[in-house]
Amino acid sequence: MNLSTNYLGIKLKNPIIVGASNLSLDSKLAIELQEAGASALVFKSLFEEQLNLEAAELDENLHQYDDRNAEMVNLFPKIEHSGPKAHLLAIKELKKALTIPVFGSLNCIYNESWEEYAIHLAETGIDGLELNFYSTVSDIDKQGQAIEQNQLETLKKVRAAVKIPIAVKLSPFYTNPLAYIKALDGAGTNGFVLFNRLFQPDIDIWEEALQIPYNLSHKGDDRMTIRYMGLLSGQVKASLCANTGILEGEDVVAALLAGADAVQVVSTVYKNGTQKITQMLNVITDWMHRKGYNSIDDFKGKMSKQNLKDPHAYRRAQYVDYLMRSKEFSNKYQIR
Repeated sequence: MNLSTNYLGIKLKNPIIVGASNLSLDSKLAIELQEAGASALVFKSLFEEQLNLEAAELDENLHQYDDRNAEMVNLFPKIEHSGPKAHLLAIKELKKALTIPVFGSLNCIYNESWEEYAIHLAETGIDGLELNFYSTVSDIDKQGQAIEQNQLETLKKVRAAVKIPIAVKLSPFYTNPLAYIKALDGAGTNGFVLFNRLFQPDIDIWEEALQIPYNLSHKGDDRMTIRYMGLLSGQVKASLCANTGILEGEDVVAALLAGADAVQVVSTVYKNGTQKITQMLNVITDWMHRKGYNSIDDFKGKMSKQNLKDPHAYRRAQYVDYLMRSKEFSNKYQIR
């Protein structure tokens, strides 16, 4: 079977990409993922807050005696922007170790930082760059339109600064994600990764303290992603990558049927090990054989909105129809 697909203008041997996570930090593990069948790997995100903290800590260590002994100032010269060096070096080393495409991932606050670090990442030789766009809003007076406009300007600046393919990774928390995605599509992005799985706080009621638990995906978490794959397929120029809740081979097939060009997996590798990718690829191949498909292009987008004859598919009427079957649901689960 031909499992190859095109993502960001790059031909991948299959649609399974390992998403940004700590899995990329161990080169031996990354090689195992490649041998298990992963078609590409996204290196762990470069966070601006982390870089600022590292630079500040180093600066403090180097200059903690400046005021005590002026003669020591020249012994420890000030070093700026030290934070990203280790990150960039690690990407270069991983790129050398793997034969599959390696993508960078960037998560910044200020427009100038997005542009600066995007250039640094591009210089490592990565095959593409993933921009994480989301806003954990805590200001009650901040308008959604201002957030979207700022992210749009960021994309334009990064697009002008680097020549490598760019994907935008989004959360679903926009007033109209479809309209915003269309605007980003027109601003030069090469792909969309939907959706970002954000860490959410929990409360320990006994300690009365905030905590952030591990946020791995669960079965069924891909439903919103599949919906938007189906709505966007054929409507944007950029590639579509399904993210969140892709745990089994069947989940990959569903995403492809909806219109995805590729998928990203992380949680299922943490839960089941690197060989899970091989198992997922076997499921896809077996399904294609049973259905009589020779390539992904034979069925990709078959269940998207533009290819379904049902005029109510992906619309409100579909939701209303589900609600009307609530009695059937109650009877099935013996709810009184």
